[in-house]
Amino acid sequence: MNLSIYNDIQNFVGGEFRPTLSGNYLDNINPATGELIGKIPDSNERDVAEAVEAAKLAFPQWSVTPVEKRFHILNRIAEIIDEHLTELAFAETIDNGKPLWLSRKVDIPRASANFRFFATGIMHFATESHNMEDSAVNYTLRQPVGIVGCISPWNLPLYLFTWKIAPAIAAGNCVIAKPSEVTPVTGYLLAHICKEAGLPPGVLNIIHGRGNTTGEAIIKHPDIKAISFTGSTRAGERIASLAAPKFKKLSLELGGKNPNIIFADCDWDKMMSSSIQSSFSNQGEICLCGSRILIEESIYGKFKKEFVERTKQLKVGDPLDESSKQGAIVSKVHFDKILRCIDTARQEGGKMLCGGTKVQLAGNCANGYFIEPTVIEGLGPDSQTNQEEIFGPVVTLQSFKTEEEAVHLANATSYGLAATIWTQDISKANRVAAKTESGIIWINCWLLRDLRTPFGGMKNSGVGKEGGWEALRFFTDAKNVCVQL
Repeated sequence: MNLSIYNDIQNFVGGEFRPTLSGNYLDNINPATGELIGKIPDSNERDVAEAVEAAKLAFPQWSVTPVEKRFHILNRIAEIIDEHLTELAFAETIDNGKPLWLSRKVDIPRASANFRFFATGIMHFATESHNMEDSAVNYTLRQPVGIVGCISPWNLPLYLFTWKIAPAIAAGNCVIAKPSEVTPVTGYLLAHICKEAGLPPGVLNIIHGRGNTTGEAIIKHPDIKAISFTGSTRAGERIASLAAPKFKKLSLELGGKNPNIIFADCDWDKMMSSSIQSSFSNQGEICLCGSRILIEESIYGKFKKEFVERTKQLKVGDPLDESSKQGAIVSKVHFDKILRCIDTARQEGGKMLCGGTKVQLAGNCANGYFIEPTVIEGLGPDSQTNQEEIFGPVVTLQSFKTEEEAVHLANATSYGLAATIWTQDISKANRVAAKTESGIIWINCWLLRDLRTPFGGMKNSGVGKEGGWEALRFFTDAKNVCVQL
């Protein structure tokens, strides 16, 4: 299989690659160079309807396919992803702008891990039974929902696409999936991989296009019974407004404005290295990044000095250069948004400790979308900068005096996705973790993930949980059967 050819991206419907029915296409731009790298289908409700019909044909057989056979197919998909690590990583970097070493180290290995995890998970997915003394036995059947929609974002394209697709098809569903129109390439390549692995036609259908057309067509289609979405809170609100009146199952993993809480008794070196990583990994384009750094007052000056020095040392450069620590922002639209947010911080009175401007590179990347890692201080918790998700290489610094104040600042947004706590006092760590309104809490680490654990936020950061049994429960319907003895 040649995974290096992706200029002519097509939809994947019923096991075959097809052009969009409308004949309309969108430009796909390399964010590091600003150059056109190909065209992608601008699909609409007709393409989605065609995919649903293919899924309807496949569902009766796939829903009763033995779990051992599903295991073999999903595991084979994982193996093929591993076999093509180099090509997939290159494609991800060209499409997204992230450093190649990051795609190779994190994104593609996690994609295969997702398939491997749910391939084995479905083999052990058990249901419950309840004995009513001598009168009856109740047992639970967990059956696939049917046809489900999976819509994923541009920041971790294959990583998050597979995070949704793998549990859905493992549980016996047929999927209508839409990768982001900003980063479509590895989603398209996944279709080739699934076909080679022997996934039956119609089990996975991948439709490319924009969120407000293709995405909404998926959400509105009456035969699509569940929607799994990762993206912005604003988009999540729109999806909920469309899906809720139709009583579709919803899993929404939305935005974050995550606190990184640093106490004076932390392991300094480990905290500092991890805080640089949690602030600027993937150009800050990870929903789990710690964009609000809260520092105990007694160490604020020391932290600021070293953190800014280390931030200035991060090389922003060509994503294909192994020495680049920061690559390109994913698109011109998002590049402009981040710069507007930085300008808002200035207008609010924020002080730029470093960064705050675009980076002009020479040579091949002269027209790319690059922004300096930016550190801002002097803004209160109610500022727009500390309330709204920027989703870029931008962090703010705030100080606190007491544990209670730290918790208050941590909870001072409408979001509640993730938080990081740095202290060697385990009692304090547990107290703060219990009081912090976030669905995911890391203590003395960041982005350490066990795929068995529930993943998802509180408040405006989402509805429902992904990962482990939570994902397999979402993609199945529970049926209680009561048998009188």
